[in-house]
Amino acid sequence: MSKLAFVFPGQGAQKVGMGKDFFDNYDVAKKMFKEADEALGYSIMKMCFEGPEEDLKLTANTQPAILTISCIANEILKENGVQPEITGGHSLGEYSALVAAGVLKFQDAVALVHKRGAYMQEAVPVGEGGMAAIIGVDREKIVEICQSVSSESPVQAVNFNCPGQIVIAGATRGVELAVEELKAAGAKKAVILPVSAPFHSTLMKPAAEKLAVELDKVTLSDARIPVVANVNAQVLTKAEDIKASLVAQAASPVLWEDCVAKMKEFGADVLLEAGPGKTLCGFNRRIDKSIKSLNVEDVESLEKSLDYFKEVR
Repeated sequence: MSKLAFVFPGQGAQKVGMGKDFFDNYDVAKKMFKEADEALGYSIMKMCFEGPEEDLKLTANTQPAILTISCIANEILKENGVQPEITGGHSLGEYSALVAAGVLKFQDAVALVHKRGAYMQEAVPVGEGGMAAIIGVDREKIVEICQSVSSESPVQAVNFNCPGQIVIAGATRGVELAVEELKAAGAKKAVILPVSAPFHSTLMKPAAEKLAVELDKVTLSDARIPVVANVNAQVLTKAEDIKASLVAQAASPVLWEDCVAKMKEFGADVLLEAGPGKTLCGFNRRIDKSIKSLNVEDVESLEKSLDYFKEVR
């Protein structure tokens, strides 16, 4: 029997106007936007609908905005009788997955990721760290080159997204040196990303330490459905294990390719991306072509996905 996984996107999927469609058509969206605004003390709803884009792109705003849309999509799917048997998310998306699995309350998650975004931005001064996407070099070679460059300036592989696409992060100089070496090693593309910090690198340890303090203030429950953790691609259900993995996650690589393989091993052959964009759908197809990828980011994509479930279930 095939199983369904919900997967949730991370930072970068944001766009002005996201969620308006849900708000206009579903009461649960109106309720959850109100809850998010209350948790934050300002209107993330207005920022999602109207921008400005510059404000929405600030990490401390982007993270609660994407989480809110993702959690709304999850609730609308639930109202329509579609629920996952396993879940996971890419970076920030792991918090949406934990809301879907009943580990975190929605309002707690909104407040947490707002702080997480701020802590990640504060950990390394703007201009002192960066990230780059590397296309067309295998993971072992990238890890090897980053280790070699790190003797001069810190850099490491941090997002193992899919075969042939890995993101590196570290000190600005380390990233630049690694990009030069990876191009020489045959990378099809090595592009410096327009981000303001080296997310998921060991340079994020100050953020992880502050996040640990905040996680102590909220209640985490055991998961109602299994969650696959970014840090080790293992299935977690116990609250204390999940808490430890969230602290580590801020300063550890995202093993997305491995997470998808774990979901497939669990029996999930349909992965539904709930939240803005289709980034994970793209990754998942490259990881395993036998997986059916769906997405729900607005009413149109919701109806397409619901039609699919009517046909197959």
